[in-house]
Amino acid sequence: MTTHTITLIPGDGTGPEISSLVQKVLEATGVKIAWDVVEAGADVVEKYGTPLPDNVLTSIRKNKIALKGPLTTPIGTGFRSVNVALRKELDLYACVRPCKTYPGVRSRYPNVDLVLVRENTEDLYVGVEYPARSKEAEQIIGWAPDRIFPDAAVSIKPISRTGSERIVEYAFEYALAHKRKTVTAVTKANIMKCTDGLFLETARDVAARYVGKMAYEERLVDNMCMQLVQKPENYDVLVLPNLYGDILSDLCAGLVGGLGIAPGANIGKEIALFEAVHGSAPKYKGMNKVNPTALLLSAVLMLEHIGETKAALNLENAVAMVIKEGKYVTYDMKPEAHDSSAVGTKQMANAIIRKLK
Repeated sequence: MTTHTITLIPGDGTGPEISSLVQKVLEATGVKIAWDVVEAGADVVEKYGTPLPDNVLTSIRKNKIALKGPLTTPIGTGFRSVNVALRKELDLYACVRPCKTYPGVRSRYPNVDLVLVRENTEDLYVGVEYPARSKEAEQIIGWAPDRIFPDAAVSIKPISRTGSERIVEYAFEYALAHKRKTVTAVTKANIMKCTDGLFLETARDVAARYVGKMAYEERLVDNMCMQLVQKPENYDVLVLPNLYGDILSDLCAGLVGGLGIAPGANIGKEIALFEAVHGSAPKYKGMNKVNPTALLLSAVLMLEHIGETKAALNLENAVAMVIKEGKYVTYDMKPEAHDSSAVGTKQMANAIIRKLK
């Protein structure tokens, strides 16, 4: 039996307790994994002087596969997101976020089964921005006199044909491999004619190579939001630039019950990193309270990626059965948040392990 060497980043906040339980669940699938555990995030800054120590990148580059618990990202101040840095440093250009309704989850939408494919390395997330009144901001404002207030801060939004082509190609290939029917490109090209316009133009060029193999559609991002709220069952694979992908991935997660059951994969040419979409919830650290489903479903994606398809299916089915039964689930999956029958993180993980045996 093959032993897979996989990097594990436990995360911070509630990340370590979730990650340790996911390790136990994966062991119960029968897949042999040798874990290379490395630390990153807000909790290790004092220890290493940085939230992203060099050995983290070294480990992932060596092993090619990583599973990451949630990491804290400060809002407005502090270090830039470790999550974004990992994607950029490792060129993990495709962010894949399946959104699927599981019976037993509280949701207004019973038949959602779509996949959001987000470009991961360009757009406003490159972090090229300048504060108000800076020399750089004033220079940029000077390029468009009378169109930008003089006290504006400025962010740069780069979108390239290179980045757009590879993400749209990935979306089409993913759709074919997973027997999907339609790829929908989502932009705001009617307003941002250069950046989003280039993404859309490139999407059309790529789609032309798949005529007869895969259906192709286009939507404007604002209309797409309305469409998803009204009739999400009509959509299949969505491909979007970085910012829209980030926003709509949360919207889609909301359709199927929230971030607590939203898995994620970040895929590059040679490296893949799998992570829960939700945050680290530091206020619940050590309380045995948070839902482990998102990271478990991310582990399902990881098992599929490394060729352990039977184990992936068994694990997804075990998670789905526990959710459907509704007995051993955390508070956020109960009809009422204060339901006294809710169990802890550990108890839910143990219920899933029992389904695997």
